[in-house]
Amino acid sequence: MTHTSTDQPARRPSGAVVPVLAFAGIVVAVMQTLLVPVIKDLPQLLGTEPSNATWVLTSTLLSGAVATPIMGRLGDLYGKRRMLITSLAVMVVGALVSALTSDLLTMIAGRTLQGFAMGAIPLGIGLMRDMLPREKLGSAMALMSSSIGVGGGLALPAAALVAQHADWHALFYGAAGLGVLAIGLTLLVVPESPMRAEGTFDVLGAIGLSAGLVLFLLPITKGSDWGWTSGTTLGLFAAALVVLLLWGVMELRLKAPLVDLRTTARPAVLFTNLASIMVGVSFYVVSLVLPQLLQLPKSTGYGLGQSMVSAGLLVAPLGLTMMFTAPVYARLSAKYGPKVTLILGMLIIGIGYGAGLGLMSAAWQSLVIAVVLGAGIGLAYSSLPALIVGAVPASETGAANGLNTLMRSIGTSVSSAVIGMVLANTANHVGGVAIPTMHGFHVSFLIATGAVAVGLVMALFLPKPNRAPQLNFSSEEEANLERAEEVLRGSGAGVECGRGSCRSGQGHVDRPAGAAGGGDVVLRGRELCPRRAVAGGVCVGGAGEWARSACLVRDACGDSVAVDLDLSLPGETVSA
Repeated sequence: MTHTSTDQPARRPSGAVVPVLAFAGIVVAVMQTLLVPVIKDLPQLLGTEPSNATWVLTSTLLSGAVATPIMGRLGDLYGKRRMLITSLAVMVVGALVSALTSDLLTMIAGRTLQGFAMGAIPLGIGLMRDMLPREKLGSAMALMSSSIGVGGGLALPAAALVAQHADWHALFYGAAGLGVLAIGLTLLVVPESPMRAEGTFDVLGAIGLSAGLVLFLLPITKGSDWGWTSGTTLGLFAAALVVLLLWGVMELRLKAPLVDLRTTARPAVLFTNLASIMVGVSFYVVSLVLPQLLQLPKSTGYGLGQSMVSAGLLVAPLGLTMMFTAPVYARLSAKYGPKVTLILGMLIIGIGYGAGLGLMSAAWQSLVIAVVLGAGIGLAYSSLPALIVGAVPASETGAANGLNTLMRSIGTSVSSAVIGMVLANTANHVGGVAIPTMHGFHVSFLIATGAVAVGLVMALFLPKPNRAPQLNFSSEEEANLERAEEVLRGSGAGVECGRGSCRSGQGHVDRPAGAAGGGDVVLRGRELCPRRAVAGGVCVGGAGEWARSACLVRDACGDSVAVDLDLSLPGETVSA
């Protein structure tokens, strides 16, 4: 699948693009933990049974899982910035719907709309890949990827403070306000990417994937209520298997599928996605266990007796540490590669959970656990988009990162269901109230440790990265590259690039800072987008503003030789 460019000149991204996109990711992540402080009160607040009240959380999870790959693909086709703003706008509408009601069905509808914003995170990562120079891309994607944990961690104390001192509907008004602010900042600061994928939107693929995901995730989230061996649960799992298999067969036959399953089957993508599920499992365990442990009364003999706000503040370093890990990841990844940082992150997570088994007797110990796990999860989350981006063509960045984000969501869903079942089955019942036990907390941490071990094995199976960045070209792009090289050779200038000196009989093409590969190409005084490849002395791919240009190639004597060259890719619209 080739990528195309719009014929509109791209706005140069400002230095505020990364913080604005990261802020949008944090706002989206807030929706995932917004109601955690009032979970136990939802049945009373909505006037319904506890099993029905859980739909307020389940609906957001399901819609987020469905929307993430779909919005990623729409972003690849029609503009990532446009789809990012659309996702945030749907979230704002959903937040206002929830803010104005205490009716269960209306609340579920509002929460469903809020879940659609999860697509903003892979869209933000895709925008960063399209706009940023290589030297800034690693830390930027790390921050964007970690924003889901940062937002979730920071939302806990803020939501607890609001819920403790104001009407709980104020949580939704606050979320809507943050969404409007994120939209405004995106419109002002973030330019649209000129990159477009060819093809049309796969409507049937979107319907099939949505149906399969709902059929799969619904029994995971509700299995503890329905019974894991009930006919409903087993029937939905069987239906999910059939639907997803049929969907996969259909996707393989399409020229422009919603998800390129052949790309997904590449070892670099496959094992990254499998590791992502395990990272998602490990992240959600600490989010479920620590707040409950901290808020249980001391009369239980193991509870730490903290208020709702204090518990939120003690867990908040989980998200803060993830945010501050982004620049550390960038340095480590630049030196050792994202595979090594993923492995290192998972080792730290394992150490955190292992040590946490003996650190549950004081509030400060919970703080230590949060910091250690935040560092490990931050490194792991930061590594995932870099591994995906390095394994797929630029035209599939949005869809591929959307699928990776979906894998994390599946991990958190499985974690929520399994840990919820463990805590329920090990709870003590006092006066009709289920109180989690220390045994349940220990088993939960052991499950997280096991998940990390499985994820570590998946990470070890990742292919060894090449030292030089490798870009994925289609057969059309390869043919275009060969034609361009022939033109250069015919000009009398050599095409040996990146040598740093002019040798007899060899030409030299300068390489601008940030461009991938060897060779610098000066294009009629226009700025060369540093995200485009330079291979064999030829600019490969490119946006419309520079694709048709004259390359200035230094000959053996150091003089510049102008070479007229059409570098546009097949299907690309280029202004003359």
